[in-house]
Amino acid sequence: MHTVHGTFLLAALMKTHSLHLLIITLLLSGCATDNAAIKPVVAAKKPAMQHSAKKHGICADAKAPPLSQCSETVTATFDSKGTLWIVWVNNDWLYVQSSADKGRSYSAPVRVNATPEAVAAQNESRPKIKVDAQGHIYLSWVQTLDKKRSTYVRFSRSTDGGQHFSTPVTVNDNLEIIRHRFDSLALGQHGEILVAWLDARHTEAAKKTQQEFDGLSLYYAWSDDGGQHFYPNKKIADHTCECCRLDTAINQHNLPVIAWRHIFEGGIRDHAVVTFTDWNTPSDINPLGQENWKIDACPHHGPGLAIAATGVYHAVWFSNAETKQGLFYGYSTDAGESFSAPINFAGAGASHPHVLALGARVGVVWQAFDGKKNSVQFMQSTDAGKTWAKPVTVAQSTEMLDEPFLVSDGQQLYLSWHALQQEYQLTLL
Repeated sequence: MHTVHGTFLLAALMKTHSLHLLIITLLLSGCATDNAAIKPVVAAKKPAMQHSAKKHGICADAKAPPLSQCSETVTATFDSKGTLWIVWVNNDWLYVQSSADKGRSYSAPVRVNATPEAVAAQNESRPKIKVDAQGHIYLSWVQTLDKKRSTYVRFSRSTDGGQHFSTPVTVNDNLEIIRHRFDSLALGQHGEILVAWLDARHTEAAKKTQQEFDGLSLYYAWSDDGGQHFYPNKKIADHTCECCRLDTAINQHNLPVIAWRHIFEGGIRDHAVVTFTDWNTPSDINPLGQENWKIDACPHHGPGLAIAATGVYHAVWFSNAETKQGLFYGYSTDAGESFSAPINFAGAGASHPHVLALGARVGVVWQAFDGKKNSVQFMQSTDAGKTWAKPVTVAQSTEMLDEPFLVSDGQQLYLSWHALQQEYQLTLL
């Protein structure tokens, strides 16, 4: 990435108050540029919105029993029987728990990794969990290596209902000590498993020959035997934004669809989507949103993607372009080749949207900050995204909030969220 001076970055990002959170994220994540010199003046003014906080009480005790409330992230999913499964991280260990009563009580935590490893579990980089129709549990996550900004994508599975997990394996077949990060996990209808991520192998190769290479590359690997083996890594696209999460969904034809923030010609960091023609073949890249946000830094705000059983794509994303700022929603009825005119549904203080479709019902959640409190906002459509009810506040806290997500048991939509060092919450919407 090109070098950006601090004055330019702050001027570019502080066009609206909605970017307080973005500026803090850039400062604390180190994703602005490799050499940008920016003083954390904004971070000091907004302690409630900081994306990393010092643990206190029992969570500061390394010898304390594992507790999900001590993890900065908790990721959830439902299985086909309506059981809730969550994955979280405590002191270099991944843990999985289940709840048969919609979060009122949980099983004892089960440790995933037999040996400790540093796991990325903060903000947009977090462990993922999926459960197939047979009750097999699949996990992916990013392991932080000793060299700065160097990471591997990891995978483990359980075939006995979460009692034991396989020895974690590294999915990226490029084993240079470089960036392989922001994993996304998806399950097909016939046992297929796909893991996609952002990869620096071409970025690093370009550096060695003193060539320019903007961003990273989008890679994936997939398995057709329940995760026992993965096919060799394949590249989908070059020039992806470095620090924004991906989102992957499976369409009605049982094919993967991936959305991400791309670096288009001229330094435009808008979003893109690709629909596979088969599990070995990604199709052409199509633009999503097209706000024409030109910025030489990573916003650390990735898109959300959901696909209804009817085949309609639903997408949400963040932008701070000159004339298009805030959170946006759009839908596609032609497999992502084109999207509806975007709806700008939130502005100042809004961030990290997520979307989920359940038939014609579509829900969207996001974070908001009003200068005093962090909250989770929710809006929904009952006609497949054509019209929307007014947003409502469904959770709030003066503490730092984990990013909100929607999950479904096939019957209802639920909000998955928690605040710093507080119990994980599952809320019926």
